[in-house]
Amino acid sequence: MPAIVLIGAQWGDEGKGKATDLLGSRVDYVVKFNGGNNAGHTVVVGDEKYALHLLPSGILSPGVTPVIANGVVVDVEVLFEELDALAERGVDVSRLKVSLNAHVITAYHRTLDKVTERFLGKRQIGTTGRGIGPAYADKINRVGIRVQDLFDENILRQKVEGALDQKNHMLVKVYNRRAIEVEEIVTELLSYAERLRPMVADTALLLHQALNAGKTVLFEGGQATMLDVDHGTYPFVTSSNATSGGAVTGSGIAPNRIDRVIAVVKAYTTRVGSGPFPTELFDESGEYLRSNGFEFGTTTGRPRRCGWYDAPIARYTARINGVTDFVLTKLDVLTGLAEIPVCVAYSVDGVRVDEVPVSQSDFHHAVPIYENFPGWTEDITGVRTFDALPQAAQNYVLAVESMSGSRISAIGVGPDREAIVVRHDLID
Repeated sequence: MPAIVLIGAQWGDEGKGKATDLLGSRVDYVVKFNGGNNAGHTVVVGDEKYALHLLPSGILSPGVTPVIANGVVVDVEVLFEELDALAERGVDVSRLKVSLNAHVITAYHRTLDKVTERFLGKRQIGTTGRGIGPAYADKINRVGIRVQDLFDENILRQKVEGALDQKNHMLVKVYNRRAIEVEEIVTELLSYAERLRPMVADTALLLHQALNAGKTVLFEGGQATMLDVDHGTYPFVTSSNATSGGAVTGSGIAPNRIDRVIAVVKAYTTRVGSGPFPTELFDESGEYLRSNGFEFGTTTGRPRRCGWYDAPIARYTARINGVTDFVLTKLDVLTGLAEIPVCVAYSVDGVRVDEVPVSQSDFHHAVPIYENFPGWTEDITGVRTFDALPQAAQNYVLAVESMSGSRISAIGVGPDREAIVVRHDLID
C-alpha cells in the first residue's frame, strides 16, 4: 500500500484538511511532518466545523492513527488544549502518537518570536508569534529541547540552562525585557511529562513497520511550497521544509517509500503575512474572493490577501515536489464572476517570464500576464461529477490543468465534507 505526501501548492490555506478528509477512510496513518501550531486546517463534518492547528487532520477519522513526527515543533500546552477540546466534542483522541525526537516550543521561544517581530518594524516577516521560528533556530543551533528530554529532569535542566544563558542576555540587553528563570521553564515542561508519556513513540520505526505491513500512510504538510524555507519566497517563509522532501526528513521514512505526491491548490490564490504576491488584488475583486471564500486565517483570524490563480506557481510546485495529482479547491467561490483572469506568465522589467523567477528581486517586480476565461452563474455546490459542472467551469478547470504541470484529480465545489468532484482516484 502507498505512502502519500499531501502538500500545499501556494502560500498555505488551500484546503489541505478537506483533501486529507477525502482520503481519511482509506488511510491507516496520517502524519504531520513539519511546522507547529502556526498554521491550521479547517475540516467540516456535517454541521460540525473543526479548526485544527497542531494536530493532524486524520485525528477526526475513526480508525486512523494520527502521528506528530520528528520534524514538527510541539507546544505541549497547545497540544493538550486541542486534545481536550476535541474530546469534549466526542472525538476519540487516544490513538495519537508523538515523536520522541520532535522539538518542544517553550515560553522563551514565544517571547523571542514576539519581541523580535516588533523589533523588525516595517521589515517584519509576519510570523504568528507562536515561537515556531525560534524553536527551529534552537534545533539548528543544537540547543533545542526535544520531547524525550521531558522524561529526564537532569538533561532537561542542563539544556534549559544552556539555552537561557544566551537568550537572557539578548532579552535583557537588546530587547529590554526581564530575564526568564530556568526553574519556571523546567517546572512547566516537567508538568507535561506524565500525560505525554503514553503518547510518545519512535515514530520513524512505527511508520516503517506500518508501510512494511501494507498500511496506507498519508504525510500531511503544514503551510505550503511557497512558504518552504528553502524553496519559498525567502525570507517571507516558514521555518521548516513544507515540500515533499520535508516528508522524508520530517518523518524518518526513506525517499523511495513515497508513491504519490498530492498538491492542494485553490482555484484562486491567497497568502497571509508579508512577502511578494504577483496576482494580489486591491479592488472589489479581491474583496469578493475574501468574503465569498471566508478568507480569514484558521489560526490567527487575520484577513488573507487574495488574488487570481497563478499558473507559474502551480508549475513550480509540480516541479519542486514531483506532484502526481492536484486537488483544486474552492471552485465554487468563483461562481458569479462574469470573467475570471488567470496568470499565465509574468512581465519582469518588460521581459516575459514563464516560470517563477529564482531571483527575489525579480519576483518582487513580477507583473502578472493574464488570460481571461468566461465565468458561470450556476450553483455548483451540489455537483458531484465533472460533466455536471457548467461548461464554463469545466473549461476553467481544464485550462488551469493544462498550465499547471500535473492532472487535477479532485475539485472542491463547496465547504461541506462531501462537496467534491473526483476525476481520478487519489490512492489506486
